[in-house]
Amino acid sequence: MAMNKNTVLAWATVLMLIMGVILILMGAYKYDDVAGWGFATVGFGFFAIAWVFNALKGRV
Repeated sequence: MAMNKNTVLAWATVLMLIMGVILILMGAYKYDDVAGWGFATVGFGFFAIAWVFNALKGRV
């Protein structure tokens, strides 16, 4: 399977979304103190970067 730039960005987007969901869930359910806010914030940051990767598909 040949991987061009668009498939690499697609895989990066999927992995970033999965990690974002995991971090948000860790912040919501595992850590009840201030650390949970940090995990959730980083998870939303992963969503933002995944959105940028998705927007770059076809343009790079």
